[in-house]
Amino acid sequence: MNFVDRLIRRRAPRPPVALEGRRVFAIGDIHGCDDLLQSLIDTLIDHSRSDPEPPLFVFLGDYVDRGPATRQVIERLIRLTEGGHRARFLCGNHEEAMLKFLTDVESGLAWPGYGGVATLRSYGVTPPKDETSLDGWRKAQKQFKDALPASHRRFFWSLEDSVVLGDYVFVHAGVDPDMPLARQAVRDLRWMREPFLSDTRRLEKVVVHGHTPTSHPHRDHRRIGVDSWAYKNGVLTAVELSGENQSFWQARRGPDGIACAPHQGDEEAQQQTAG
Repeated sequence: MNFVDRLIRRRAPRPPVALEGRRVFAIGDIHGCDDLLQSLIDTLIDHSRSDPEPPLFVFLGDYVDRGPATRQVIERLIRLTEGGHRARFLCGNHEEAMLKFLTDVESGLAWPGYGGVATLRSYGVTPPKDETSLDGWRKAQKQFKDALPASHRRFFWSLEDSVVLGDYVFVHAGVDPDMPLARQAVRDLRWMREPFLSDTRRLEKVVVHGHTPTSHPHRDHRRIGVDSWAYKNGVLTAVELSGENQSFWQARRGPDGIACAPHQGDEEAQQQTAG
């Protein structure tokens, strides 16, 4: 190896690594699609069954709203950890909006129209017929509080804003590329799109995120996006980080039921606008 080759090799960035000796699965926005979640989790657990160390699951937020089975999704996530599996759970912008409604109806009235009506119904709460009735929403809030099991309350209030594993940082939405990771605003972690999505500068760590749906998983030197619009497209995506390797898994709802398999196809950066 000559001097130039050695110099290039020294300067070339090494591939990112999450955890040594342990797979990490980061799962995108679920939005009340419990059938897809069940298929994906079962497949990933079976895929890593022979590993010397069990995998770590990182859920990127937006478990609630829009899809029909938020309550079942939360129950499944709680049972996952009760069953001995390691998992970290991030707070998405939809969880933030829901918790705001639970805390103060008047300041949280945007949530029901943001997909929250589906969450209320999954807990057996009927929203008011008159959407402008503050008293009606106060009644719905009380019913929602009464319907929430204590374990679900603890789950929602314990959600994290970010998780750092090795060369990766996991957030729901994105980061402000002009700010160090240690100084990110919580709102940006939960709501950010631009300038994060289109910026080209290398960041401190590779950002793994959901929040902005794409028709295929997105991957480049800066970020990995795995929101595949589960409630609308019937596709739930996870990225597997194993050593220096990155690969994708998808549970896909079709005419013959749900199939879960490694993602086949190119990643792309086409962005959709959804919250």
